[in-house]
Amino acid sequence: MSSRDHFTSRIGFILAAAGSAIGLGAIWKFPYMAGTNGGSVFILLFILCTIFIGLPILISEFMIGRRGQRDPINSFKEQAPGKPWYTVGWIGLIAAGLILSFYSVVGGWILSYLFRALTFSLTGKGLNFALLFNDLITNPWEAIFAQGTFMLLTLLIVQAGIKGGIEVASKWMMPLLFIFFILLFIRSITLDGAVEGIKFMFIPDWSYFNVDTLVLALGQAFFSLSLGVCAMITYASYLAKSEKIVNSAVNVAAMNIIISLLAGLVIFPAVFALDYSPEQGPGLVFIMIPAVFEQLPMGSILLIVFFILLLFATVTSSIALLEVVVAIGIGNKTQTRKKATWIFAIIIFVIGIPSALSFGLLSDLKILDKSIFDFVDYLTSGILLPIGALMISLFAGFHYSKKISREEMQSSPFIYWTWLIIVRFIAPIAILVILLNSVLG
Repeated sequence: MSSRDHFTSRIGFILAAAGSAIGLGAIWKFPYMAGTNGGSVFILLFILCTIFIGLPILISEFMIGRRGQRDPINSFKEQAPGKPWYTVGWIGLIAAGLILSFYSVVGGWILSYLFRALTFSLTGKGLNFALLFNDLITNPWEAIFAQGTFMLLTLLIVQAGIKGGIEVASKWMMPLLFIFFILLFIRSITLDGAVEGIKFMFIPDWSYFNVDTLVLALGQAFFSLSLGVCAMITYASYLAKSEKIVNSAVNVAAMNIIISLLAGLVIFPAVFALDYSPEQGPGLVFIMIPAVFEQLPMGSILLIVFFILLLFATVTSSIALLEVVVAIGIGNKTQTRKKATWIFAIIIFVIGIPSALSFGLLSDLKILDKSIFDFVDYLTSGILLPIGALMISLFAGFHYSKKISREEMQSSPFIYWTWLIIVRFIAPIAILVILLNSVLG
């Protein structure tokens, strides 16, 4: 265990874990989910679900990873010998690989848009941004090349290890992410008519308060915190025993909420100020943002900043997903990291090619009436992640003795007992609701 790589500082771990959580979940998915589900009510439920259900499970993942000091599969094997809990690690391995396979496709789209923004090909009156986006995702060569370039960027960071790769990248990317977002936020809220976007986010329309919105908000909280994929278990396994996991988890959850709100405050004031509809769905970033920024002073420069920001957020999540697979693949044999990173990255890239082609050459191929891309998203986000999160919650709540979990948490009795009640009873019920909604809905 002495040869195992570790984070060199608490802030390095927090920024890496926050980067894993933030990503497309906060910047791409959160705004369009809020926009199509009434804004403020969805946002309020998302925050509550993150604090009262997502955070306790995040603490559980940190607890399992920090205590085990191993990759997810071996960590569960050592902490529960002779029992099948290690299947959580296999679920995480499969989920991480599959998510990264289609996540890298979206990462490729971002690289393509960033290239267009840098060459000022996204500016000019009369551009049809919906048609532009469609041309990009249906072009097989560009989609695959961009996907491969994104995977290459991800593997170069992961192969450098924890101290030299992931921690360094996160220490640079996450502060820049905040700075860029604040700059865009200031520009957005100073637009004429921006107040309507702020009202949309913070003045509740209670007609949207229903079970469906609650389930979607809960699912968003899980997705945006990377719960159930073993990424947080993997990162916490590189954490020193002396670090306080509750404080770290609170910081990660808080940063995730803040970035999500900033994403909304960048997008919705501009959307309302320029008389667009917030209910644009998944194309909000790729179709709406260029259209909005085209009409802003310094829009071309702001668009470049936005896609750099989005790339940073996406990479910090993709390196966490690849690290899960690599950590399991190499165990504690750090000398094989470079070779393993290339092998697994290439495998995931190949697995992701059908997703990259699912909007063009393979658009007629459907699984359960879904495109390949949408099916992989559904399989991971709707089924594998909830199952993984459910097992993690039950393991931390019931397998650990109260003595062990108290020692690991190092918190006040009130915080400890609140956590224990949630992970034993409340979180499992909430996760089962998400799972049933995904399977039956």
